[in-house]
Amino acid sequence: MIDNFSHIRPYSEEETLIAVKKLFNDPHFLQLLTVFEDKINIDEWVKKVVSCKTQLEFHLAFADRVFHYIIDKSCRNTFFSGIENTNPQNQYLFIGNHRDIILDSSFLQVYFFQSGNCATRTAIGDNLLANPLFAEIAKIHKMFLVLRSGSLKERMANTHTLASYIHHSLFEDKESVWIAQGNGRTKNGDDKTQQGLLKMFTFADPQNAMPLLKRMNITPVAISYQYEPCAKLKARELALSEDQPYKKQPGEDTNSILEGITGYKGDVHFVIGKPLQQEFDEIPEDISLNDKLTMVCDIIDNQIYENYFLYPQNYIAIDIRENTNKFSDRYTQEEKSAFLEYLNKESTVPDVSKEKMMRYLLDIYANPVRNKKTIFADKKNEK
Repeated sequence: MIDNFSHIRPYSEEETLIAVKKLFNDPHFLQLLTVFEDKINIDEWVKKVVSCKTQLEFHLAFADRVFHYIIDKSCRNTFFSGIENTNPQNQYLFIGNHRDIILDSSFLQVYFFQSGNCATRTAIGDNLLANPLFAEIAKIHKMFLVLRSGSLKERMANTHTLASYIHHSLFEDKESVWIAQGNGRTKNGDDKTQQGLLKMFTFADPQNAMPLLKRMNITPVAISYQYEPCAKLKARELALSEDQPYKKQPGEDTNSILEGITGYKGDVHFVIGKPLQQEFDEIPEDISLNDKLTMVCDIIDNQIYENYFLYPQNYIAIDIRENTNKFSDRYTQEEKSAFLEYLNKESTVPDVSKEKMMRYLLDIYANPVRNKKTIFADKKNEK
């Protein structure tokens, strides 16, 4: 049987169990596990993992434990809601706002595991898996590749293959999928679904785009970090991009992954929204495909904004950025002083002025408030 997706797909269950035994005999990988030894008996853990008989058993024994270790180390509290919007018998295309390379989709897996569900398949850029060891870890955790390099012709072919694989996952393999709402993380805190993402899903049948998207059970998911992962790195990149295109240095993606995993996040809220169904029926038929896709993007974004949890830091940021005290009832002076101390520390880098860094850092936290305000303004205008 021809495997048209072998270069991008994760391991099957059988392949996973074989790969796990090989991986857990790799001395380089075993050395990585020593970071967990303050909380976990590594020898006992390895024995348990390699004895797993199913993919789900492995994910619960390994991935779930790793995720909870990271959460315990880097988060104060975590809050999950919205699982009641899904049915374990159905498949969903989860489209999420994207703030952290690894953790955004990981919180969905944690929520699924604690609800008794299997992990979803997860999209990840191939540029993040240049290390063969990282690539192997990704494939045993149901991650599939988004190929981003190559000529224009190659990239178009890769996009068609990716769309076909996501359709195959949902409709043939009966596996749910998580994918970010855009190409790469949101750097400035302004979460937007890219129309090109939705257009990709319609390649198979552009004449019936809306019924196809409806069948995919698109479900927005929103993650809200009290302290933005990699805020300093994001603000610096935005500042350095003002005058010329930003060029990543070797190892920068790996550094962002590690910083995102280990950096303190405070509280985290993760919300599964409602699958889009009736919304497609309300889209006018006599408008262009691009206009229809724009409407779907707005529907996804509005759910994400509505479910995004705003923290005192967000309200402090917009008050400072807009030179007002409009939201002063949402935070205390102690919280404001602590956040200013945090901003002062995060805005100190050698190659960007403090003033410029401060502006971008504030926008990272202020933009979610602006987006939430847009939702309330639209609802007010509808009445």
